[in-house]
Amino acid sequence: MACEDPALLRPQVPLAGYTTWKVGGPAEWLAEPTDLEQLSSLMAWAQQRQMPWRVMGAGSNLLISDAGLPGLTLCLRKLQGMSVDATTGVVEALAGEPIPTLARQAARAGLHGLEWAVGIPGTVGGAAVMNAGAQGGCTADCLMSVKVIDTKAKDDAGTMRTLNNDALAFAYRHSVLQDSALMVVSARFQLEPGHDPKELSRITSSNLNHRTTTQPYQWPSCGSVFRNPEPHKAGQLIEALGLKGRRIGGAEVSTVHANFIVNTGNATANDILALIELVQQEVQRSHGIGLHPEVKRLGFPSEPLALTA
Repeated sequence: MACEDPALLRPQVPLAGYTTWKVGGPAEWLAEPTDLEQLSSLMAWAQQRQMPWRVMGAGSNLLISDAGLPGLTLCLRKLQGMSVDATTGVVEALAGEPIPTLARQAARAGLHGLEWAVGIPGTVGGAAVMNAGAQGGCTADCLMSVKVIDTKAKDDAGTMRTLNNDALAFAYRHSVLQDSALMVVSARFQLEPGHDPKELSRITSSNLNHRTTTQPYQWPSCGSVFRNPEPHKAGQLIEALGLKGRRIGGAEVSTVHANFIVNTGNATANDILALIELVQQEVQRSHGIGLHPEVKRLGFPSEPLALTA
């Protein structure tokens, strides 16, 4: 398989269409592998050129610079596939599988444990990396293991290995995968079998309805912008300061839920970043509490060094 195939490797692709915020400049090179063979080939292509590269999934919880991204951007949203064992409750999925799809499939199979995930706008890989969660549940609760590629390995580059749950140091919206060169390619979950599929589907649908009626789903956003500084809730702290509706350019603190920043139609990444920083400053000044974004920034001066194959 030749990486130079224009159907696989494309130059100067605008990334706004690849993020849920609908902002972001062009990728110097963009590739969307559909299987692990293509992924390995693309990594080798970047390695031969000593080219920096980054990985993204569904583009949620992600703010990409208006200037775009140099090197190779690997979008794993087409790396999909899953297996569901209704008898044992073991579910395995590739990194690009949407986590809501997995939640619905599990419910239909009578497997309890992922009902909370139906409204998460991300992928299985992203959920593992970020320890995504909602409505009292989180990825760490049911994740057994992940298969990863160590992208910094000098020998056996591209070789997969398995990391169990206890090796991932899960915490609130955090895992060791965020601070390493390990690329998640699949994840395995242990769910609870033997439940009524109709009841689980009802609960799943109810959870989704709750999210869509209490969060601004009609506008592009990244989901929750800030981690909750327990015991406080970020949205409540922001709302108490009257910041709902505050705008910078086309970016607005949602009038529906204050922990969301929405793109009202013409926002830039710089607008969103400036509004994030304004909210942080106001909450720090008034409440003495530092808000930490869940959002990962790519292409900004403060971004950690990109991976190099």
